[in-house]
Amino acid sequence: MRPFVFARADSAKQAIDAHYLADTERKDVPAVHGRSQYVAGGTTLIDLMKLDVMRPELVTDINQLEHTPSGLIEFGPKGLWLGALVRMSKAADHPEVRKNFPVIAQSLDLAASPQIRNMATLGGNVLQRTRCTYFRDTSYSACNKRAPGSGCAALQGFNRSHAVLGTSDNCIASYAGDFAHALIALDAQVDVAGVKGSRLVPFAKLHRPPGDSPQLESNLNPGELITAFQIPATPWAKRSLFLKIRDRESYEFALASAAVAVDLDGETARQVRIALGGVSAVPWRAHEAEALLKGKRLDDAALDAAADKAFAQARPMTHNAFKVELGKRTLKRALRQAAEMEI
Repeated sequence: MRPFVFARADSAKQAIDAHYLADTERKDVPAVHGRSQYVAGGTTLIDLMKLDVMRPELVTDINQLEHTPSGLIEFGPKGLWLGALVRMSKAADHPEVRKNFPVIAQSLDLAASPQIRNMATLGGNVLQRTRCTYFRDTSYSACNKRAPGSGCAALQGFNRSHAVLGTSDNCIASYAGDFAHALIALDAQVDVAGVKGSRLVPFAKLHRPPGDSPQLESNLNPGELITAFQIPATPWAKRSLFLKIRDRESYEFALASAAVAVDLDGETARQVRIALGGVSAVPWRAHEAEALLKGKRLDDAALDAAADKAFAQARPMTHNAFKVELGKRTLKRALRQAAEMEI
């Protein structure tokens, strides 16, 4: 781990001002390494600093902001407010979350280990970086996320865990999180604070697909800090679930997952929301598959057609081609289970 300056912030403004200066003053330090980083739970950042993948010069502890709205969970007629500094375990155990937004509670319950969920915050979780071996191991020189322009070792390497949706010729790393897929399925918005004030961003616009610049993973501006998530109250939020398929039953990342939400009129789907994880480069919403199911009975023929549509643009590689069929089966199973829920 390299030397860095450690600070504690008593207010969001104090933290944001310091990080904005750190991110804009030093033009000689590659932004991919993150000249400044916020730390709360630290369950991802500290690992990457030890691996020399991330090399921040300034690390600011923002845990004091737990005493602001960033540490609150609130539920009302307009929906759910989740502060960005709420711990994963606290959100998963909250009775209103479990009752009215089960897909959120399940996505958090199935992540990591109990110890990590007790430490990790919701804001840090959605910004966690990829678990791609070639990114996290600096002995591999070819990684466009870590060293832009160096290439992507995974393209010709062992790519069983990598993405088949949303990839590019520069990066095929998969997004590792679960909670983000629940948020994108439920049309969540993100409260973001920066030097120019606060702004509300659709969660679907938070992450950037790899494209030609895989080192740029989010649309946050220098110094900006996620303060909360807002999830609207919708007819489909209660009939929602998260299904995660992995190599072992606990403490493992998804090979394929589905966050789904369904609003039914009898056996007919008024609305369907679908997000796919484990198979995608960013939190992935399957809009075309949703449209196919609107106004339809969720029978085998409709589910088969929706699953085919969801993976129509898949780009499988040598070792991860199985994810296409696994992803389809995961999606169909999740939708069947959602349709059978008692609410």
